[in-house]
Amino acid sequence: MSTILDLVWLIPVLPLMGFIINGAGRNFLSKTIAGFLGSAVVLASFIISLLVFCQVKQGLSATVHLFNFISIDTFQLGFDFKVDALSSLFLLIITGVGFLIHVYSMAYMHDEPKNDFARYFSFLNLFVFMMLLLVLGNNFVIMFIGWEGVGLCSYLLIGYWFKNTEFTNAANKAFNMNRIGDFAFLVAVFWIMLRVGSLNFDSVFTAETLAKFSATDITGITLLLLVGATGKSAQIPLYTWLPDAMAGPTPVSALIHAATMVTAGIYLIARSNALFSLAPFTQSIITAVGLATALLAATIAIKQNDIKKVLAYSTVSQLGFMFIALGTGYYVAAVFHVLTHAFFKALLFLGSGSVIHAMGGEQDIRRMGGLHKHMKITSITFLIGCLAISGIPGLSGFFSKDEILAGAFGASKIVYGLALFAALLTAFYMFRLYFITFTGKFRGTTEQQHHLHESPWLMTVPLVILALLSIIGGYIGVPEVLGGHHELAQFLSPVVPHQNFHLSHSTEYFLMGLSTLLVMGSILFAWFKFKNYQAEGDAKGFGKILQNKWYVDELYQALVVKPLMALSAFLDGIAEKKGIDGTVNGVGRLVNYASRQARLLQSGQVGAYVLLMVLGMILLFVIQLFV
Repeated sequence: MSTILDLVWLIPVLPLMGFIINGAGRNFLSKTIAGFLGSAVVLASFIISLLVFCQVKQGLSATVHLFNFISIDTFQLGFDFKVDALSSLFLLIITGVGFLIHVYSMAYMHDEPKNDFARYFSFLNLFVFMMLLLVLGNNFVIMFIGWEGVGLCSYLLIGYWFKNTEFTNAANKAFNMNRIGDFAFLVAVFWIMLRVGSLNFDSVFTAETLAKFSATDITGITLLLLVGATGKSAQIPLYTWLPDAMAGPTPVSALIHAATMVTAGIYLIARSNALFSLAPFTQSIITAVGLATALLAATIAIKQNDIKKVLAYSTVSQLGFMFIALGTGYYVAAVFHVLTHAFFKALLFLGSGSVIHAMGGEQDIRRMGGLHKHMKITSITFLIGCLAISGIPGLSGFFSKDEILAGAFGASKIVYGLALFAALLTAFYMFRLYFITFTGKFRGTTEQQHHLHESPWLMTVPLVILALLSIIGGYIGVPEVLGGHHELAQFLSPVVPHQNFHLSHSTEYFLMGLSTLLVMGSILFAWFKFKNYQAEGDAKGFGKILQNKWYVDELYQALVVKPLMALSAFLDGIAEKKGIDGTVNGVGRLVNYASRQARLLQSGQVGAYVLLMVLGMILLFVIQLFV
């Protein structure tokens, strides 16, 4: 069994094979074969990941060398995979949740043409491959390849329906905005290389290597890595691409928001915790960014009417909670929330897809209502997801969010108060979404009501599994105050340090009770406000500001996009065409003119040639005599 770790390369290779086969055979593979193949390779990766996880849980870890990737003089960089507690946990999340999303997609995308269906699964497989490469890489270069790869795949999947201009614009926005963070990440990699001459995690994160960095180096590198993380994990100011990513198919939204791309930034900081722990200034920035993002996204979510947009801003807000944990030094809490969030957010997105499927593509919750009696499985599982993300005791979200709030309380009472307020907003907007969608009277068309039905089993089975995981997933991190031993913290301890809260049990009980009571109050408020919801128009006053997302997109358009477009037009029309091209063309015209004038000297008259010789001799004499 110890050889299982040596087979870790199969985990990313299998989805890569699925990508190649489905991509190459998209014109002749049937939908059944394409869907089955795309799902089977991810399932196989999950099984191997589970075996690897069991080995790591027994205390094993390994660095698997595949081949020499870069060899320049004394600099050697291998294509190596790091198998430890952190990477093995992420392998389970990516492949496990990814497999359920693939199965769900077989039914959700069934109406797509045969070649597009296979193309979709090939892109989905490639996405999983790149994310696996990101978390398995034993150095910053391999991680960066996976990092760029998920950015490319997000572009392909968000713009899957590329004939729609709005969807392609959303894909371009995601791709371009992520380039900002990716550039900062790349600069940080070069900085590390310049200072220590290595990019391997085993070398960079040792005490001897860390001692080679100055305080300026550590602050600069960590700030650059933070910018990279804010791009992938959609934090202020690089968050606006994620809500627009809803242009892609709903299973893609679930994959991006739950199991893959957005968790990359969290993984990067958690993996580099040895560096970030030495940068208190950067950690304070991380906390501030996470807190601001959690609050901003939560306020926006309470006024959104698109079912997927509500969940998108919910993801941005929850990622903010993870950043709060990272910034306060509670890396285990951040990773814990990544795990629980993967369960309930995948559940919620797939549940929204089930609703959209039943509503014939309708996404506006104002035109829904009363769906519970038509879609009981979707309704119940969606309710479980709402309870989990709200942090109701006994469900997975309670344990991870409570740990983040306890860490925030220990770090700063102000941070705790604001984070708690964001948690209350979470409960409110999620149950606003649930009550408007599933309770009350149906507000859609007669035709939509006639076609209302529960989704097929390929869609409901993943919902049920994710609902169960959303219930029990948090019990691997039960704190000591509740009689547990926080198995997750113990498992991650060789890689990710676990800080104690230094809070008394009575304080922890008080904080748990306070957050639970306030969350229940938020849910009850949402119930009284929306149980008999009547369709309404666009919001007014401050609600209009929230509905328009604080006009951040418009602000970016005015302050960043338009000036850059004007600068580009100037550089293209003036600097390049009239400046550079004009100079080059002008030199050509000057040479042409000079050649024509010089040609006149060739008259063929001997007397003229003698005259020129005499004048030249006189000129040379004058120069020699007077100069």
